[in-house]
Amino acid sequence: MKKRIIALSLISTLVLASCGTKNNSSEQSSTTAATTAAETTAETTATAAESTTETVTEHETAAQNEVGFEGMTEVGADALNMGNYYVSVDSSSSMFKIADCILHVSDDGMNADIIIDSKSYDALFMGTEEDAKNAAEADLIKYTENKSGQSVFNVPVEALDKEIQCAALSAKKQEWYGRTLVFRADSLPDTAFREQRYATAESLGLKDGKYSIDVKLEGGSGKASISSPAEMTVKSGKATAVIEWSSDKYDKMVVNYLEYTPETADGHSKFEIPVSGFDYRMHVQAETTAMSEPHMIDYTIYFDSASIKESE
Repeated sequence: MKKRIIALSLISTLVLASCGTKNNSSEQSSTTAATTAAETTAETTATAAESTTETVTEHETAAQNEVGFEGMTEVGADALNMGNYYVSVDSSSSMFKIADCILHVSDDGMNADIIIDSKSYDALFMGTEEDAKNAAEADLIKYTENKSGQSVFNVPVEALDKEIQCAALSAKKQEWYGRTLVFRADSLPDTAFREQRYATAESLGLKDGKYSIDVKLEGGSGKASISSPAEMTVKSGKATAVIEWSSDKYDKMVVNYLEYTPETADGHSKFEIPVSGFDYRMHVQAETTAMSEPHMIDYTIYFDSASIKESE
């Protein structure tokens, strides 16, 4: 497998510590084409919706996204090291497209720069749309413009992995629209946490050798899947796993800023990637070529240590 360090365009302007929902079934080859077509349609529809200026009708009919994940536990500022980190944000509205988000952790708590490509919103309010309608002007969060011409809203963050209410003021309609946001702790790098948050091959006492392990994928449109159990190799206390996608349209994966290229066979893209840890949602990205242009999509992969078996 080939890999290379990805250059991040924003590093030159901001020193960051680093960056950083559902099927778990293995699909038969005969369903690969149907799955790919379904995912393409879902992703293309979402992309088109996100680039459209919001109207009242769209607000009423726009697809509602699931946010967070079952059993999530709040992560406060006291669990994190001070610093600036890229963070993924789930939004309940397909109309509210966040291009990037930078989390700032300090002694005073957490806040985040929500970066939006368009000028679709004049202000944000951290609360419900009803509360926003009655809020004082001083409580509204106005945007600033960065060097790329994007809108940047600096918002307080109560906690990660918590549903937070946010209202956005449409620039065109001057109407408030409610959203639910979740700032994802699983998208932060290991260095962001004060304590280790997962098991490793070393802590589990895994000897060098071949294993199988159950894996669970979350993220994207929910149409793609990966094969489970997956093949895992442990060497010198480090684990890698072979991730086999339900489609052959994935041409790149990114794990901890390293890029991995696939082997493609029998309608599946296969990648051998490092297993950073077990029993937590490991953040990865995968690029699909199934749409009109390549699309990088955020996913998490859960490696279940209780399922590890030695291969014969």
